Amino acid sequence: MPQAIATYTTRVRGLWNTRHEISGSEGRLGTLTVERDAKGMIRRARYVPEKGEVLELRRDPGLLRSQFSLWTESREWLGSALRWSFVAREIALSTGSKPYRLVPLPGFRPGWRMVAPKTGEMARIVPSILARKSRIEVFRRVDFELVLFAYFLSWQVHLESVWPGRRVDVEAENMPTVSSA
Repeated sequence: MPQAIATYTTRVRGLWNTRHEISGSEGRLGTLTVERDAKGMIRRARYVPEKGEVLELRRDPGLLRSQFSLWTESREWLGSALRWSFVAREIALSTGSKPYRLVPLPGFRPGWRMVAPKTGEMARIVPSILARKSRIEVFRRVDFELVLFAYFLSWQVHLESVWPGRRVDVEAENMPTVSSA
């Protein structure tokens, strides 16, 4: 496993509408607030950084799970996520220029890996048992906004990653992308 170039920690507060405090090596970075509707479905989230631009995460219309988009407060689209199947545990991330995927960690442990088609594992998200704390390790250069988006998606389905998924060769040149899946 490569050496992490950045490590972030998260702490979750609240039960229904949760607040995720995100910290890095230089201290607190910001807060992600997740809002649910009356039925319990996550509708949107808002990331307010200590300094920088506010991010909006919104559920896209549709029936599929993990169907969200990431926007800046000034309405600039940064990415979207789609889970192609009700049973598959792979989430496709699209940023317009490069596709990424979230796949479960290998072995019997909770957590997700963010992988890119040619460069392999970009980041790893490892939650505690109850997902009240998480550790995010970044292995390659990637925008913080995308790592935050991956954390938000993985936090919703953290228990689904405990059972090991199929083996994914993340270092292969011909790893399937969103458009070829």
